[in-house]
Amino acid sequence: MPMTAPSLLTYIAAALGLQLSIAASVAWWRRSNRQPPSQGTYSAAPPRSGAWPGWREFRVERRDFADAAHTQCSFFLTPVDSAPLAAFEPGQFLTFQLPVAENRRIIRCYSLSDRPAPNHFRVTVKRVLAPSDRPDLPAGEGSRYFHEQLKAGDTVQVRAPAGRFVAVDDPRSPVVLLAGGIGITPLLCMLRSGLLAEPARQVHLFYGVRNGGELAFRDELLELVRLHANFHLHLSFSKPTAQDLLDRDYQHAGHIDVDLLRRTLPSGRHRFYVCGPPTMLASLLAGLAAWGVPPDDVHHEAFGPASLQAVPGHASAPVSSSAVGLEVVFSRSERTLVWDGAEANLLEFAERHGIPVESGCRSGSCGSCEVGLASGSVRYAEPPEREIRPGSCLLCVATPTTPLKLEV
Repeated sequence: MPMTAPSLLTYIAAALGLQLSIAASVAWWRRSNRQPPSQGTYSAAPPRSGAWPGWREFRVERRDFADAAHTQCSFFLTPVDSAPLAAFEPGQFLTFQLPVAENRRIIRCYSLSDRPAPNHFRVTVKRVLAPSDRPDLPAGEGSRYFHEQLKAGDTVQVRAPAGRFVAVDDPRSPVVLLAGGIGITPLLCMLRSGLLAEPARQVHLFYGVRNGGELAFRDELLELVRLHANFHLHLSFSKPTAQDLLDRDYQHAGHIDVDLLRRTLPSGRHRFYVCGPPTMLASLLAGLAAWGVPPDDVHHEAFGPASLQAVPGHASAPVSSSAVGLEVVFSRSERTLVWDGAEANLLEFAERHGIPVESGCRSGSCGSCEVGLASGSVRYAEPPEREIRPGSCLLCVATPTTPLKLEV
């Protein structure tokens, strides 16, 4: 049970938690018995021992901007109950319930950006503005809440770490981390955990941003370069400013692509971890496949509202010809539609038809899109990480196998 008052047991547990979190980071990098994912996209869902059920209250201890332009802000979160935190798998995310308006809450997921610690989490959130060519579109509601409303001392409701974008351990192979923009956050968590566990292992980080103002964690990355001779940092600026000097502030002009990797990386096998916007992933995943990199050596995570459908090789359920034409009833919305197989899952199907559904991770991990299944059955391309309540389904990873009646 969560503790509600400080006690000697709490302090002893916290001290032990420090040792356990370091040990967990070492174990994450060294384990060699985990099987690679069958689709070459995600590893098997990591164990969730020590995770708490439901929502838990956390306090914002402090917030620090991670970049010079102040578009990315790190939030340090401690549990209000003061109980120590179980170690998580580097690369995972937290799910937040945010009260953005009176009587209205939204669910958002943000990657953990630092290695496990016994008493706090760190997430880093980028402010999402309306597109420059579409100022009429709304800015990111979740990021606006973090940047404009969530201050030091405030509390927020958080679900336990989740997500399948974690490392498949093979200490024989060098690691290549490919980050675009705010995609640096889960990769930095992997990097810091890996360097602690296996400082002799070769690690390359390719990190692409538009210019130096948007480069997050500059000092932190340079300190890791200073401390670890086997860590190689490659910064790419696609639109450098007059103040950004090549070979001083960055090493490569343009976007990260496979040609850059071929010129820079030593020969031999590598394991690639890619996180960034859909356009970056589409280019890199196709390029790595053309280069001959085995699918089991490439792992990725997309971000953005509909990012997964834009990523080639995403493990979504193949559309069955027998499923096309099935009737899907959205009972609360009083809509009856026909499944035509145009979308990869029922969440995207609902969104195309203007039926509002709360969502978060869009990968079967956070449970935000769980809805009641009054009748019918669905299938999943792979078992969702989150346990599903009886009589419910997760729309973001489900497709119909019979006519459905959904309570949404």
